Amino acid sequence: MISQLIFGIIFIAAIILFYKNASKIYRNIKLGQSVNRTDRAGERIKIMLLVAFGQKKMFKKPIPALLHLFVYVGFCIINIEMLEIVIDGLFGSHRVLSNVLGGFYDFLIFSFEILAFLVLLGCVIFMIRRNVLKIKRLNQSELNNWPKTDANLILTAEILLMAAFLIMNAADYKLQTLGAAGYHSVGSFPISSYLVGILPDSVSNLILIERFAWWFHIIGVLAFLNYLPISKHLHIILAFPNTYFTRLEPKGEFKNMASVTEEVKVMLDPSLPPPTGEASRFGVKDVQDLTWKNLLDAYTCTECGRCTSACPANMTGKLLSPRKIMMDTRDRLEEVGKNIDKNGSFVDDGKGLLDTYITREEIWACTTCNACVEQCPVNINPLEIIVGLRQFAVMEESQAPSSINNMFSNLENNGAPWKYSQADRANWTNQ
Repeated sequence: MISQLIFGIIFIAAIILFYKNASKIYRNIKLGQSVNRTDRAGERIKIMLLVAFGQKKMFKKPIPALLHLFVYVGFCIINIEMLEIVIDGLFGSHRVLSNVLGGFYDFLIFSFEILAFLVLLGCVIFMIRRNVLKIKRLNQSELNNWPKTDANLILTAEILLMAAFLIMNAADYKLQTLGAAGYHSVGSFPISSYLVGILPDSVSNLILIERFAWWFHIIGVLAFLNYLPISKHLHIILAFPNTYFTRLEPKGEFKNMASVTEEVKVMLDPSLPPPTGEASRFGVKDVQDLTWKNLLDAYTCTECGRCTSACPANMTGKLLSPRKIMMDTRDRLEEVGKNIDKNGSFVDDGKGLLDTYITREEIWACTTCNACVEQCPVNINPLEIIVGLRQFAVMEESQAPSSINNMFSNLENNGAPWKYSQADRANWTNQ
């Protein structure tokens, strides 16, 4: 009973803590501006199934995609066994589902073991790629310090959890063969059976090892659950809603600002009534000016760097990194959230997403080619944030590079980006 009570307290505390942290993330996302992403439900479900569940875009890089598939499928399916562990922990039973599922239980344990080995193998290879081979996109400057540590902690945790799972099964299997009380013969152990030889023959020591591995696995999973809200690994949850709420319009299509459109219509047709209301801000200065989908993007970012490795501006040595744009947005959003927690509502801290986190050199380096949007495996859109920051710089502050200002002047005076009169615009056709 003491063991069951301890387990119940740990389990309930972990769920409550996760709910509390998840609620803060939801609150932070809701700080964004409204945008409708509920239309064309059938098309959205299809995208979610292909991109999030099927990992369609991951397979543009087949080797890491296959390894990620091992980890993704294995980690998700193995945690089905969490249901049995929770029941056993709360009611003091042992492998309770074996009594319900019969022979199918052997198949499940067999599958779980294969998947656990593949997860462990995939994580080890990812560690080697990141820390030994030092793949470029996994070792760029924005990943220094915490992001790099975060990635290694995640991989280490998954390796330890899978190792504990296999050791638990190995000890359980040996206890079954020794006829220990409470360990009835059940399950199929294609991987952990190879570990039996390194375990002691003493029943009491085996029970100690099996129980330690069992507790380590369950507490590790619950700790990992509560690590997600402060980790890039939150994408294992948010990838599904993020892909569902994908922008369905063509990637190159820019939306007009409603307030500006109304002003222009009145200028062209004075008979129309004047615009109602007043735009609070043109473009984006801080995270509250972004849409809730932009903020969901920031929390969903996996920091994989595929966007940055495909960015032509980054390739040519410019400061822009689309991955850093998303990481900076998330960091600023977290800072705003802590400000609200401390003061009850947001109190101006003299900071902003633009200048404090993202420099003007970064936003003007972007070519708006949409390569980052196309490459992202979970349909994140850094370009919307960059364009919003540009709009604020131009429309609110009248600050833009001289080349941009020259283009604006030419458009206003000549109707074209070039410094030619309108009468000469078609001269090139005579060449």
